[in-house]
Amino acid sequence: MDPLTWTGALGDWLDPVLAVAAALFGVAALASVLAGLVLPAPALAVNPDGTLAVRRNLRSWVDAGLRGAFAFLILVVLLYLAGGLLLPYGDAGIVGAMVRRFLPVWIALALTFALSIRFKRRLGLYGKLFDSTVGMVGFGLVMFWVFTALFVGLFDLIATHDPLAAVSGLKNKPPGVPVPGADLPAPGAHYLLGGDNLARDVFSRMVHGSWIVVQIAPLATVFSFMVGITLGLPAGYHGGRLDAVLSFLSNLILAFPVILLFYLLVTPEIAETGIPSYMAVGLFLFPILFVGVLLWSRYRTDPRRAATLMVPTLLVLTWLYLSLVSQAETPIRFMGPLDLFDVPGGILVVFVSVVFVNSPTVFRIVRGLTMDIKTRDYVAAAQTRGESTWYVMLWEILPNARGPLIVDFCLRIGYTTILLGTLGFFGLGLPPDSPDWGSTINSGRQLLSVFPHPALVPAIALLSLVLGLNLLADGLREESLKD
Repeated sequence: MDPLTWTGALGDWLDPVLAVAAALFGVAALASVLAGLVLPAPALAVNPDGTLAVRRNLRSWVDAGLRGAFAFLILVVLLYLAGGLLLPYGDAGIVGAMVRRFLPVWIALALTFALSIRFKRRLGLYGKLFDSTVGMVGFGLVMFWVFTALFVGLFDLIATHDPLAAVSGLKNKPPGVPVPGADLPAPGAHYLLGGDNLARDVFSRMVHGSWIVVQIAPLATVFSFMVGITLGLPAGYHGGRLDAVLSFLSNLILAFPVILLFYLLVTPEIAETGIPSYMAVGLFLFPILFVGVLLWSRYRTDPRRAATLMVPTLLVLTWLYLSLVSQAETPIRFMGPLDLFDVPGGILVVFVSVVFVNSPTVFRIVRGLTMDIKTRDYVAAAQTRGESTWYVMLWEILPNARGPLIVDFCLRIGYTTILLGTLGFFGLGLPPDSPDWGSTINSGRQLLSVFPHPALVPAIALLSLVLGLNLLADGLREESLKD
């Protein structure tokens, strides 16, 4: 079986068009930057009827040319995607084969964008995100990897091979190499992005690595916010000794360099002592405390309704909490047949470390926002009505701090993703054969000058996800400032 080329039959006529489109976009982008530095912005003119109109000048035409060049480039890329879906396997090359493997992701993205744009006026800040081009691009990049992770982790789709399986003879082979003994022109007949230094499929390891990131980074960030919000609200609202003690503890943790603190927490010697497991017992209690106080402060005047909501909710959360902290190969193991799931020891250690390191920063943000918002008139009105302290903090102050917190949440997922990659790069926390992007980059870096693809593929995946999170945060910040 012949190796695949990057663009297959499409490349004969579409590659030159792509080169022209990329060149036009580069020239247009450079011209737009220069025009922004030299030429004045378009002026406003008053029409005879009193309305305002934009008077076009050379700068406006340059900006229009940039938009046209970008649209042309996107059209060419869409032609590649369409060719990958319509042409037979092999004729569309490596790009087409990967496009076909990601078909469930494209469908999920199309449905998400269509429904979100259709009902965006009813979706609050999330709906306003689709008024921002930067926000939409970031959201698309993030959701691409989220859907990829879900389809790989839950339904075993997209990947063409087992990420841990090696095929003899494919060590460090280039992209598109055929698999020995695979005669049928099927997705598993080739290593689409080549083989790594242990003859494993780079493409399959890349998509499986997204599942590890999506499991850890968002959930660990959520837990960090639960800890930071639960402690930051009373510290900022009450001040005094409580604020002094909590601020001192957060500053004590923040005094350590982040990488050094991570290194200390995830080293095997520390993990064997059981310290991360005991830390999980304390840190993972905060979501239960947060939800319980949230519901009680809202419905305390209606005890029957409060009990109806709180009892089943807290029972479920407690069961999940006990299942999470009770893990095999750790000092804490007491659930037995009631244990819902087991988290691998390496992932639990990394998870706890991320929560512990990020919580003080979230605490400081929430504390600062609370100190500012508590002076507002609507907070004074709630106090005058006789509302409880936790009601004022959770239902008056916290909703009005949501804009900065949502933006920081997106950025913090990106920081956590980078930290996970850094830990994997140093071989800490996760198993050595893990397909996470950091470990994969580390295993491929030794032969980077000779065989760049095993390290470049996960590096580009990591870059695209973090870039998407940053763009998403920028879009949310832009829209939240308009409120």
